[in-house]
Amino acid sequence: MEVKARARFIRVSPRKTRLVADNIRNQPVESALNILRYTGKKPAKALYKVLYSAVSNAESSSSLDVDSLYVKQIFIDEGPTWKRIKPRAMGRATRIRKRTSHITVIVDEL
Repeated sequence: MEVKARARFIRVSPRKTRLVADNIRNQPVESALNILRYTGKKPAKALYKVLYSAVSNAESSSSLDVDSLYVKQIFIDEGPTWKRIKPRAMGRATRIRKRTSHITVIVDEL
Protein backbone atom coordinates (compact mmCIF):
# COMPACT_ATOMS: atom_id res chain seq x y z
CA MET A 1 0.00 0.00 0.00
CA GLU A 2 1.48 3.30 -1.05
CA VAL A 3 1.37 6.52 0.95
CA LYS A 4 1.94 10.02 -0.38
CA ALA A 5 2.77 13.52 0.81
CA ARG A 6 2.64 16.80 -1.08
CA ALA A 7 4.12 20.25 -0.72
CA ARG A 8 2.77 22.95 -2.98
CA PHE A 9 3.99 26.42 -3.96
CA ILE A 10 7.57 25.80 -2.81
CA ARG A 11 9.74 28.79 -3.77
CA VAL A 12 12.40 26.84 -5.71
CA SER A 13 12.50 26.28 -9.45
CA PRO A 14 11.34 22.85 -10.63
CA ARG A 15 14.44 22.31 -12.75
CA LYS A 16 16.78 22.65 -9.77
CA THR A 17 14.50 20.52 -7.61
CA ARG A 18 14.43 17.69 -10.17
CA LEU A 19 18.23 17.48 -10.07
CA VAL A 20 18.12 16.71 -6.34
CA ALA A 21 15.03 14.46 -6.63
CA ASP A 22 16.79 12.21 -9.15
CA ASN A 23 19.30 11.25 -6.44
CA ILE A 24 16.68 9.73 -4.14
CA ARG A 25 14.33 8.07 -6.62
CA ASN A 26 13.92 4.28 -5.90
CA GLN A 27 16.10 4.53 -2.77
CA PRO A 28 15.23 3.13 0.66
CA VAL A 29 13.79 5.86 2.88
CA GLU A 30 16.65 5.84 5.38
CA SER A 31 19.22 6.20 2.61
CA ALA A 32 17.19 8.91 0.88
CA LEU A 33 16.87 10.95 4.08
CA ASN A 34 20.65 10.74 4.63
CA ILE A 35 21.34 11.82 1.05
CA LEU A 36 19.05 14.84 1.44
CA ARG A 37 20.43 15.73 4.86
CA TYR A 38 23.98 16.12 3.46
CA THR A 39 23.11 17.62 0.08
CA GLY A 40 24.11 21.27 0.00
CA LYS A 41 21.45 22.50 -2.40
CA LYS A 42 18.40 24.58 -1.46
CA PRO A 43 15.73 22.11 -2.72
CA ALA A 44 17.14 19.35 -0.49
CA LYS A 45 15.56 20.89 2.62
CA ALA A 46 12.07 21.00 1.05
CA LEU A 47 12.43 17.45 -0.30
CA TYR A 48 13.59 16.23 3.13
CA LYS A 49 10.48 17.69 4.77
CA VAL A 50 8.11 16.15 2.23
CA LEU A 51 9.79 12.73 2.41
CA TYR A 52 9.74 12.82 6.22
CA SER A 53 6.04 13.74 6.08
CA ALA A 54 5.33 10.78 3.80
CA VAL A 55 7.10 8.45 6.24
CA SER A 56 5.08 9.90 9.13
CA ASN A 57 1.87 9.43 7.14
CA ALA A 58 2.79 5.80 6.50
CA GLU A 59 3.56 5.26 10.16
CA SER A 60 0.35 6.81 11.50
CA SER A 61 -2.35 6.07 8.94
CA SER A 62 -1.48 2.51 7.97
CA SER A 63 0.35 -0.40 9.49
CA LEU A 64 3.36 -0.22 7.19
CA ASP A 65 6.82 -1.12 8.48
CA VAL A 66 8.84 2.12 8.39
CA ASP A 67 12.15 0.27 8.02
CA SER A 68 11.07 -1.39 4.76
CA LEU A 69 9.81 1.75 2.98
CA TYR A 70 11.34 3.06 -0.23
CA VAL A 71 10.72 6.06 -2.49
CA LYS A 72 8.43 4.61 -5.15
CA GLN A 73 7.77 7.80 -7.12
CA ILE A 74 8.64 11.46 -6.82
CA PHE A 75 7.08 14.19 -8.95
CA ILE A 76 8.26 17.77 -9.28
CA ASP A 77 5.62 19.81 -11.08
CA GLU A 78 5.74 23.46 -11.99
CA GLY A 79 3.67 25.83 -9.88
CA PRO A 80 2.66 29.40 -10.68
CA THR A 81 5.41 31.84 -11.62
CA TRP A 82 5.75 35.19 -9.86
CA LYS A 83 6.49 37.95 -12.36
CA ARG A 84 8.63 40.89 -11.30
CA ILE A 85 10.23 43.75 -13.21
CA LYS A 86 13.84 44.90 -12.90
CA PRO A 87 14.88 48.33 -14.18
CA ARG A 88 17.56 48.30 -16.87
CA ALA A 89 19.62 50.84 -18.80
CA MET A 90 18.08 53.64 -20.87
CA GLY A 91 14.63 53.39 -19.28
CA ARG A 92 14.02 49.77 -20.24
CA ALA A 93 12.82 46.98 -17.99
CA THR A 94 13.45 43.23 -17.84
CA ARG A 95 11.03 40.64 -16.55
CA ILE A 96 12.20 38.46 -13.67
CA ARG A 97 10.43 35.10 -13.34
CA LYS A 98 10.39 33.62 -9.83
CA ARG A 99 9.34 30.01 -10.26
CA THR A 100 7.59 27.73 -7.77
CA SER A 101 7.30 23.94 -7.48
CA HIS A 102 4.77 21.34 -6.41
CA ILE A 103 6.49 18.30 -4.85
CA THR A 104 4.78 14.89 -4.52
CA VAL A 105 6.51 11.93 -2.85
CA ILE A 106 5.03 8.41 -2.88
CA VAL A 107 6.54 5.74 -0.59
CA ASP A 108 5.75 2.03 -0.54
CA GLU A 109 6.95 -1.15 1.15
CA LEU A 110 9.56 -3.33 -0.52
